[in-house]
Amino acid sequence: MSADQTLLKTPLYDLHVEHGGKMVPFAGYSMPVQYPLGIMKEHLHTRDAAGLFDVSHMGQAYIRSTDGSDPAAAIEKIMPGALQVLKPGKMRYTLLLNDEGGIEDDLMVTRTFEPEGTLYVVVNAAFKEKDYTILEEKLGDQIVLEPLEDRALIALQGPKAESVLAKLAPEVADLSFMEATMVTLEGVVCWVSRSGYTGEDGYEISVPSDEADAFAKRLLKDEDVELIGLGARDSLRLEAGLCLSGHDFDGSITPVGASVTFALGKKRREAGDFVGSERILSELSNGADNVRVGILPEGRAPAREGTVIADVDGNEIGKVTSGGFGPTLGAPVAMGYVPTAFAENGTEIYLLVRGKSLAAKVAGTPFVPQRYKRKTV
Repeated sequence: MSADQTLLKTPLYDLHVEHGGKMVPFAGYSMPVQYPLGIMKEHLHTRDAAGLFDVSHMGQAYIRSTDGSDPAAAIEKIMPGALQVLKPGKMRYTLLLNDEGGIEDDLMVTRTFEPEGTLYVVVNAAFKEKDYTILEEKLGDQIVLEPLEDRALIALQGPKAESVLAKLAPEVADLSFMEATMVTLEGVVCWVSRSGYTGEDGYEISVPSDEADAFAKRLLKDEDVELIGLGARDSLRLEAGLCLSGHDFDGSITPVGASVTFALGKKRREAGDFVGSERILSELSNGADNVRVGILPEGRAPAREGTVIADVDGNEIGKVTSGGFGPTLGAPVAMGYVPTAFAENGTEIYLLVRGKSLAAKVAGTPFVPQRYKRKTV
């Protein structure tokens, strides 16, 4: 049996091949890294119109309580976000923590309309089995976790995503960033959230697996929509300054070190009622030893993951965790960890790329402004 035969396939696998997708192993799946259009044009098309991404490899699951209570009360013990306050149709980015306050994964949690009180979670593909195990080991007698193996997940991202999807269901235009609802699209009941991980406005659509191919083809009939692969998905999220789990953080790094403290609810910080809170609250007060920063290399050479970061005297101070060329910015961009003393924007640093020491500066993120459609008051 070849290596390819051991890889899983999403419900859109045949569609990728049909459209000339260059298939590569990713998180145990055979996934398209790019199409004939190429990563650069796929990236820019998403910024200008609407990109269709297959994210069906990610994990989808329902979480319910075993005694009819709010399951958010249980999972808040291992996640620092304010989840009990979520109303039906509201969602939140949060973090799965270990006992030391390290981030095992990041995930999205949404309160569904039906069944009442249920939470719908989406977790990263590479860690879904680990995440499910942690949830069941930590909360097993308090929750029921139901993986949704019969559903695909399609992301439609970009400034024309709303106009494209609203042709099929006008009500999706009423959703704001981080809101979700049930919608009938082409006769199929789907769970639609206004969210994504590209920095652009857009939607993630949970579709029954056996309907996914036909639904994707319906979207691709729109002249504003192009299929987009993993390569452009990564450059989009990097320009948006968004972390990639397992690369920009792991179980050794806290939310403070990863610079994702926005995921810590104010009342949760005050209560300190989640695992690892002692370390996390201490770092909130005193700072972490090392923190994630944005990096703008000078010149055109990108600094990839693992590139050594040095101070002006040539001393190694950290490593790049994500890096590449930003097509929208027209320049290389990166993220990495440095001691707090080097974290101020504008700090001069050096990157050791292929034996050469290249000048760079610490910079704020996002590198390209995020364009989420937020509710105005």
